[in-house]
Amino acid sequence: MNRRSFFKHSFNASLLAGSYAAFSAPGRLLALGETLQESNPVDLVAVKGGEVEAMFDKGIAAFGGIRAFVKKGEKVVIKPNIGWDVPPERGGNTSPKLVAHIIKQCLDAGAKGVYVFDHTCDDPRRCYKTSGIEAAVKDAGGVIAPGHSESYYHDVSVAGGKSLQKAKVHELILESDVFINVPILKNHSSTKITMGMKNLMGVVWDRQYWHANDVHQCIADFAAYRKPDLNVLDAYLVLKRNGPRGVSVDDVVTMKTQVLSRDLVATDAAGAKLFGLNPDDVRHIKIAADQKVGRKDLDKLNIKRISL
Repeated sequence: MNRRSFFKHSFNASLLAGSYAAFSAPGRLLALGETLQESNPVDLVAVKGGEVEAMFDKGIAAFGGIRAFVKKGEKVVIKPNIGWDVPPERGGNTSPKLVAHIIKQCLDAGAKGVYVFDHTCDDPRRCYKTSGIEAAVKDAGGVIAPGHSESYYHDVSVAGGKSLQKAKVHELILESDVFINVPILKNHSSTKITMGMKNLMGVVWDRQYWHANDVHQCIADFAAYRKPDLNVLDAYLVLKRNGPRGVSVDDVVTMKTQVLSRDLVATDAAGAKLFGLNPDDVRHIKIAADQKVGRKDLDKLNIKRISL
């Protein structure tokens, strides 16, 4: 067995067998095909074992389909991670196939427009192209929007923020009817891992302020400002080390998993479990839960698990 195969096998054995089950509450899970009663709706869906399109279809169906989120004539903004000039197999950015599929679903639901952008870390033109997301968005009928100029961002107040009281937010977020957050799960050098809440750093201009003023507190503060209507955590390819960019495909584990929830904190708590961490080990998750932005107590949530 070569080094790459050994690395992937080891992580797959420990993470998929253990951590996937860890954020499930015994006695509260639904069998595949079981229907939730209207008085007891699903809080979070975890899907594993399929391609990104099939996993999204199964996951969104548990919430009543995409039309539960997107109505005819609405403007939709999708925020993936497009921060890095690396190809999809490196696990640094959200899957372009997943982004394209969500766009198509939104347009089929009658959205008047679906916009995709990120305030990238590497050169924006190269990030959009190398990630495969620019081409995927255009092919799906969406609009790939720029995020590299301060002129696109506008001052907002962050009510109740402890470290972050104001920010400059991209106008697409301010104008959207529906906001869908599509982060990727991966290792990060400054916050251990990055998922849904940290992905929102790509909708602001002045993110360096966050790094200089307790990044975990700032992440939690901003999470309360504009909660996404839907969070879709891409854990198909997971960058286990050398994040956020990664060095090579040897850093990546194939987990074929996806987490969907309206609750941003619950999404990240589940992602932490998948990664092999306790949610409390990721400080911004604990802070956000303490500030009532969302819930990290996965054992008290109604979680539907689906295996394909």
